[in-house]
Amino acid sequence: MRKAWLVLMQSFPTFIMLCYRFGIIAMASDYTRPGPGRVILTQHTDSSSYPQQVHVSAVGAKNMRISWITDDQSMPSKVEYGKVSGKYDAVAKGESSRYLFYVYLSGKIHNVKIGPLEPDTVYYYRCSGVGDEFSFKTAPASLPVEFVIAGDLGQTEWTNSTLTHIGKLDYDMLLMPGDLSYADWHQPLWDSFGRMMQPYASTRPWMVVEGNHEIEALTFFGMAPFIAYNHRWRMPYEESGSNSNLYYSFNVAGAVHVIMLGSYVDFGCNSEQYKWLVADLAKVDRSVTPWLIVLFHAPWYNTNTAHQGEGESMRVAMEALLYKARVDVIFAGHVHAYERFTRIYNEAENSCGPVYITIGDGGNREGLALDFDSKHKYAHLSLFREASFGHGRLRVIDGKKALWSWHRNDDSTDTVRDQLWLQSLSSSSACQGGTKIKDEL
Repeated sequence: MRKAWLVLMQSFPTFIMLCYRFGIIAMASDYTRPGPGRVILTQHTDSSSYPQQVHVSAVGAKNMRISWITDDQSMPSKVEYGKVSGKYDAVAKGESSRYLFYVYLSGKIHNVKIGPLEPDTVYYYRCSGVGDEFSFKTAPASLPVEFVIAGDLGQTEWTNSTLTHIGKLDYDMLLMPGDLSYADWHQPLWDSFGRMMQPYASTRPWMVVEGNHEIEALTFFGMAPFIAYNHRWRMPYEESGSNSNLYYSFNVAGAVHVIMLGSYVDFGCNSEQYKWLVADLAKVDRSVTPWLIVLFHAPWYNTNTAHQGEGESMRVAMEALLYKARVDVIFAGHVHAYERFTRIYNEAENSCGPVYITIGDGGNREGLALDFDSKHKYAHLSLFREASFGHGRLRVIDGKKALWSWHRNDDSTDTVRDQLWLQSLSSSSACQGGTKIKDEL
């Protein structure tokens, strides 16, 4: 069965390329926008007992979750760790799971929470008692803190370029607004994606939320949506009072509250997600946590011709909540291009609304969304837009200011194409009136 899947995996990228319509490469001044990159299949070449697809995620202020897969079902869900390479003075045990997707049976998926950990500290660790030593650095306890934001990554040559550029400069945490592997029901591509991400996702916490390519529902065969995503990328939803891995929140550096929302789970005013969001926002004390950041997949504001209106129903349902809470910035993916808007509320410029940024340009196999509509009703609100692969960085300096920059992948170097200084709305006297939403409860 595994040999059969391997043959399918080798032929699948060609099939996928034939199924998607690519945009025509266009010229913009002296820069030629690249076409889609070749899908890279990353194999596991070590023993079946060796950990693979290792990645870490933050769990509260003092803990991390280590996740990995072994083909050998007898390997323990155990992490040894310490602050000195090769010397592990602590050990933690966790849990494991597997999932069946049609005829595909996953490897043994391990999840182990370790800690308490010290902030801004490098820890060395080993999974299942065998294989390579890994290391990660915890986030700082206070500002400054730096986030990398990358959406719609996939596993192509351009994905590899994006990851290389990300790895050249230090950061504290990566945030991803959906569309991870682009497996699209072909489960071995999840394995390949995890292996490709491991050199980066094993060293810094990666906090992700689902996109449309994570749905993978096969209702005819009884396959519920998000099976692979929920098993492979477990996020700290319980700690934020959520009952779903598809939406959750967490604090970073004691001053930044990050909310991950699900574009493809019920978000209406009577939904569990909506009720959770109301409760979560009501808990945020902006005098203690001056920054409020939100991520989801389908953008609410978009002048690209791709995916027009797909986030509109969620905007209508939730925009007022985020505006009243004085969310500082909202990141979305889905559209394979970069676009930054001014501060907006209810389809109009508003100095107390969030800055909206679309960053679905991580390197997906479908190529770039090349066409922007200059006559779109939101065109006057769009301050910068470009269809190129890249990633973003948000460096939160203190409680009042942060620096946003968008880095375009440009062959061997990354080029900073867009940059903006942000002021936290909690520090704006003009926006103080709407920072509490407890009356929504």
